[in-house]
Amino acid sequence: MPLIRLEKACVAFGSRPLLEKVDFIIDPAERVGLVGLNGAGKSTLMKVITGEVHLDSGEAWIDPGCKISVLDQMLPAADERKVWDVVATGLSEAVTLRKEYDLLVCNTDDESMRKLEILQHKLEAVDGWMLEQRVERVLTRLKLDGDVLMNSLSGGWRRRAALGAALVTEPDLLLLDEPTNHLDISTIEWLEKQLLDFKGGLLFVSHDRSMVNALSTRIIELDRGNLTSFKGNYESYVTQKEILLEQEARNNALFDKRLAEEEVWIRQGIKARRTRNEGRVRALEKLRTERTSRLERQGKASFNFEDAARSGKLVASLENVSISYAGKDVIKNLDLAVQRGDRIGLIGPNGAGKSTLLKLILGEITPDSGKVSFGTKIEVAYFDQLRGQLEPEKSVVDNIAGGREMIEINGKNRHVISYLNDFLFAPERARTPVKALSGGECNRVLLAKLFSLPANVLVMDEPTNDLDVETLELLEEILLEFKGTVLLVSHDRAFLDNVVTSSLVFEGDGKISPYVGGYKEWLRQRPKAVQETARSKSGKPVLVEAKVAVPVKKKLSYKLRIELEKLPALMESAEKKLEGLQKQVAAKGFYQKDHEFVADTLAQLAEVEKQMELLMERWVELDS
Repeated sequence: MPLIRLEKACVAFGSRPLLEKVDFIIDPAERVGLVGLNGAGKSTLMKVITGEVHLDSGEAWIDPGCKISVLDQMLPAADERKVWDVVATGLSEAVTLRKEYDLLVCNTDDESMRKLEILQHKLEAVDGWMLEQRVERVLTRLKLDGDVLMNSLSGGWRRRAALGAALVTEPDLLLLDEPTNHLDISTIEWLEKQLLDFKGGLLFVSHDRSMVNALSTRIIELDRGNLTSFKGNYESYVTQKEILLEQEARNNALFDKRLAEEEVWIRQGIKARRTRNEGRVRALEKLRTERTSRLERQGKASFNFEDAARSGKLVASLENVSISYAGKDVIKNLDLAVQRGDRIGLIGPNGAGKSTLLKLILGEITPDSGKVSFGTKIEVAYFDQLRGQLEPEKSVVDNIAGGREMIEINGKNRHVISYLNDFLFAPERARTPVKALSGGECNRVLLAKLFSLPANVLVMDEPTNDLDVETLELLEEILLEFKGTVLLVSHDRAFLDNVVTSSLVFEGDGKISPYVGGYKEWLRQRPKAVQETARSKSGKPVLVEAKVAVPVKKKLSYKLRIELEKLPALMESAEKKLEGLQKQVAAKGFYQKDHEFVADTLAQLAEVEKQMELLMERWVELDS
């Protein structure tokens, strides 16, 4: 039995439909990733489920016994509350009833006794007598100290407290809206593990492709008011989506061709108006109506850099550089040479010193010791995650052009409205004050401002927050084509893997180590397990280091020898199956077949490819 069910659900803001006759269900223990462009209506769909937004038409049904919890995008306040109290807010009704009961329990008059009896029944109904045990159980599971004050915690630990408030109700369905924003990689990976261990249903919105891929058992896409379901994880969704878009383009082309032919026919005059052709005339009117109502897919952002002269070969050089704050080493004895054309990713937990290193490289601060040298012809464009370069009271146009109508891009004058259209800002939206924009729109404004400046060194501090996946992928393409130098701070693992050629990893106590490649390459090359950042009762971070694992070569056991002997036959069988599926997919007319058959076949192909890869890895591991 499903937890929720939407039937013919419709919601529109003005003339724009966000949900157009949507049918949707979530089953118990399903982990559903919700994707779509910024402004497509993802948050609206979640609010329909929680009851905050009512349908214009259609039906929303929720299992009467289904408990729903929400993990908000916003972090809980860094105030004087204890972590215990924040987690207990998930059981607010039980907390309120317990307070009322405790106030009355000392009174012995008849009225108080009558109220106590009513309160007792209410507490039993919400399991209020187990309040402390339920909160303590969640605190233990999430490794939280209930006595620590919220204002002593980092953003990652406040996120843990918020998750505790959502989980303490033991929900059947958990809703998450962009849970990874402003979290570092270690906290994101911890959150992934907690959500994988969660036994209830999960519906989440995230632009972190790695997280969507790791968690999802199904992807649903909201596009132009329509909801489409795709089996499998994010990688499977991308493959299936490409096929659907190709089919849609072909169908639209055929439709438009038929419409054009009918328009030519109707203009032939009297022959088209004879009685026997009246049905054809009515059919043409229907085609016109259908074409008018067909919503075109929202355009993709389209942008590029304002080219600058090439910098010198050396951009910056750091020799034995050290810097510390409050007696703590942030950077210690660092030697680094940044060359023209480098794309360097900075990886480390929040507060590790990534922004400090950027400021050293840019010459904004000086080190306590060591030498920093700079190259020649350096022109820097800086993307600030705090959006400090934007003036909230001014419009988007004024932030970009400063009151001018025309701006110069690559030596050519462009109207600022035309330029902003490349960043998906319609004329009326381009004249909106920045303070009224969404997070994703603010980031697009910042990108528009950044790319209008000539630059050969690009410094980007968390550029991926709030951007939809399509804009993210376009930004990746642009960065790969950029001929200058890129310094990138990001907690988006897929973004790092796709863009950077080398990484600087902050490993604690001021040590910064270079690695070739992005995040995955660092995981392969690192000499020890990832360090886990814990927090003591005082609220100060404590670094817990895993011991270095020394590989010991040993003889295979009998069981492993048998496994190794069987692997070639298994690999051969998988290879034959893979060849058969590849031939089937490559056959003429495959993509014209039933959508479900095409999607299932492609999912099988991806699964066999993955199986083949695992078998090969296992054979190499055992054989070596």
